[in-house]
Amino acid sequence: MFIIAKRIILFTTFTETTNLDLFGVMETLFIGKNPVFLPVTESTNSYAIEMLKNVNPPEGTIIYTDHQTRGRGQRGTSWESEPGSNMMVSVILKPAFLSLKKQHFLYQVAALACYDTIAQLLDNSQFDIKIKWPNDILVNRRKIAGVLIENNLVNNDVIWSVVGVGINVNQTFFNNLEGATSLKLIADVSFDTRDVMLKFCYWLEKRYLSLMAGKFDLLGGEYLSNFFGIKNSVWFELNGAVRRMFVEGISPAGLLLLKGEDEILREVDVKEVKWLI
Repeated sequence: MFIIAKRIILFTTFTETTNLDLFGVMETLFIGKNPVFLPVTESTNSYAIEMLKNVNPPEGTIIYTDHQTRGRGQRGTSWESEPGSNMMVSVILKPAFLSLKKQHFLYQVAALACYDTIAQLLDNSQFDIKIKWPNDILVNRRKIAGVLIENNLVNNDVIWSVVGVGINVNQTFFNNLEGATSLKLIADVSFDTRDVMLKFCYWLEKRYLSLMAGKFDLLGGEYLSNFFGIKNSVWFELNGAVRRMFVEGISPAGLLLLKGEDEILREVDVKEVKWLI
């Protein structure tokens, strides 16, 4: 209990400090209005989840850091990040309006917000910016951002979600992440990581408000229009076997739709398939 109480005090301290400077210019209604800055943390998502268990932060609270020591990705993978070089943020949302069957739209919203942010910072007429299912953003086929969402479900309703996003901003060397890139590597200039986060918060709120308004078809259409591999054949590792599959899109449940040479349409989960690009 002592550790939890100590952390709750930290929540208040960081929020008050941060509100005095950068976030006075936040152009949003609620996302980012209650910022929590951690100079160093194991994982912003883990911190946000513990916060939700012990206090009731308002929707749109963000937890961000300059140094994440144990960042997490899909399938239990780690997220490598050089201290002070990238955007690492977790956003607390409370989408009680969203049924379990439609929770995959949160991934679409987060991915589109990443796409929007990167497209705003780069000239997307010169760079190929794509959303790679389920949670990556690619520029010229190299990974620049990732999304990890963790939900709390009650009676098949999403009570709260922690949307964790990492965008590679100024990092130029990656030890263990093959095929990674950053805004700096692409544009050959340095970027302000806080400015990148401000833009991301703006776009996330814009997309989330569309979700709240029930604009599922609009969001799904824009998601697919920027979908990596759509209507093309791509190499995959599917259930341990390497196969070339035709990417049809995603199912109503948010799963990947693939078609092989046998013309059978397969609906696959993230645990069954690995992109080989």
